Order: sequence, then structure tokens, then C-alpha cells
Amino acid sequence: MSYKKPSDDELRKSLTPLQYDVTQNEGTERPFQNDYWDEKREGLYVDIVSGEPLFLSSDKYDSGTGWPSFSKPIKEEFVVEKTDTKLFSTRTEVRSSQSDSHLGHVFKDGPPSTGMRYCMNSASMRFVPRSELEDQGYGEFASLFAEPQ
Repeated sequence: MSYKKPSDDELRKSLTPLQYDVTQNEGTERPFQNDYWDEKREGLYVDIVSGEPLFLSSDKYDSGTGWPSFSKPIKEEFVVEKTDTKLFSTRTEVRSSQSDSHLGHVFKDGPPSTGMRYCMNSASMRFVPRSELEDQGYGEFASLFAEPQ
């Protein structure tokens, strides 16, 4: 699958104002008032702009912050980390590797498995339920989920 960033005109037509602001202007959505902070279904989180695969539900956990948080991306090369000094301190911004969408930030206060908390904006992602992976072109990721008991 090819993951390309559409033109700005196409993005303005296909994204909501919040999705555009978050992904293109490094905005942030409100905690506890977003689509995926409390999502519990199995599936894949992909970049809302390009469809790039980003995170698995099996790596998602409740960080108590009100944003979807993950212990790691599917593969390190699927995301890019950049230094962010915009809010009076230094943070690490997370962007998608192909479309350069702003996703959120990563912190070193995550669960023991990795110690990392990828705190993402729901507005920067689209959720693909496990049952729809094949139909939506993400069948190659189905093997990353544990088989149902």
C-alpha cells in the first residue's frame, strides 16, 4: 500500500477542522473529549491523512491523561520523533513518517514494557477494527494480534 500525503486542498475537503488543525498545525484536542481515548476494541490505528499504520490496540493502555496512549508504535520507522520547544519546556513530538502528520508527543513515563507513553491525538488517527483489516487493505497486520481463545 502506498501512503501519500494529499494536497492541502484535498486535506481541507476530507478532514474536519479539528483533524486539519491537529495534523497540519500541530494542534491538540481536548482530553477525555475525543474519539479514541477510551476505545477498547482490537484493531489498528492509522494516520488520518495518509492511512499509514501507526499503533496496535494491543499496545494501547489507559494512561489517565484522556488521550489514547500507546507503549510503542508498530515499527519505529513508522513514526518520526522531533524536538518540540514550543511550550516553555522541551518535549518530543511524534509525526507520521510518510505524510509528516503531527500525531502527539512521547514521554518517558509509560508502562514497564517499554517505559514510553506515546500520547496521541485521536483527531490524527483513524481506527480500523481487527475484523476489517483485510477489507481495508491492512491484512498484513492481522498476524500481529493474538488468536481469539
